[in-house]
Amino acid sequence: MLFYMPIDFDFYAMAVVLLGYFVLGIAGFGSALIIVPLLAWNWPLAFVVPLVLLIDVPAAVLHTGLNFRQVMWRELPSLLPSVVLGALVGIGLIQWTDGDGLLLALGFYVIYIGWQGLKGAVTAIRFKATSSHPFGFAMGLVETMFGTAGPVVMSWLSQRVSDPFVIRATMPMTIIGLSSIALGMVGVSGGLNDLSLWQNFAVLLPFALAGVWLGHQFSKLISAAVLRPFIYGFLCLSGCVLCARAFRGLYSFFIN
Repeated sequence: MLFYMPIDFDFYAMAVVLLGYFVLGIAGFGSALIIVPLLAWNWPLAFVVPLVLLIDVPAAVLHTGLNFRQVMWRELPSLLPSVVLGALVGIGLIQWTDGDGLLLALGFYVIYIGWQGLKGAVTAIRFKATSSHPFGFAMGLVETMFGTAGPVVMSWLSQRVSDPFVIRATMPMTIIGLSSIALGMVGVSGGLNDLSLWQNFAVLLPFALAGVWLGHQFSKLISAAVLRPFIYGFLCLSGCVLCARAFRGLYSFFIN
C-alpha cells in the first residue's frame, strides 16, 4: 500500500482530524462520521477506516479520563459478547458485500431516533437491558464494516440514559471497547500490517487529542438545555451522512 500522506504533512488531513475530534469532545461521538467521508475523498476507504479506528482508541481514552466521574460503566459489560459476534460477522460480510443496504437502513433508523430526541419524545430506560444484545451485535457489525458505530451507540444510550452529559461521557468509553475489538478483527485479517498506516497515525494523533481537549473545554460552556438538541441534531445529521454514503454506493453499483 502506498504512503497516502507524506511526512511533510497534509494540512487538510490535520484540519479534518482536528474538527472531527473537536466534535467528539463536545458530543461524545461523531468523529468518524466527519473524518471517514472527508479523508476518503483523497485516500482509499480501506486505508481510512483502520486509521480512524487506531486514532479512536487513545482519543476516546482521553475523553473518558476527562469525564471519568460521569461515565455510566455498567452499560458496557452486557454489550461486549454481542459486539464480538457482530464484529466477526462484519469481517465475513466485508468479503461478500459492500453493505450499502444495511448502511441505508441504519441511516434511516438513526435519523428517526435523532428526530424523536429533538421533539422530546425520547425517554430514558425505554429499552430493557436485554436489548443490549441486538444493539451490541449492530455496533460490532457497523464498526468493523464502516468504522462509524457512534450513531448506533448513541441511539442505544439515548434510550437508557436521560442526562445528556452522562450520554456524552459514556459514549467514548463504549467506543474504546468497540474500536479495540474491531482493530483486533482487522489486525487478524492483515489490515494493520502497512507501515504507512502507523506513520499517519503518529502524525495525526496529536491533532485528534487536541481536538478532544478543545471540544471538552467548549462543552463546559454549554448547558444541558443546549447540549441535548446539539446531540440529537448531530445524530440526525449523522443519519443523513450514512444515507448519503449508502446512496452513493448503490448508485455506483447500478450504473456499473
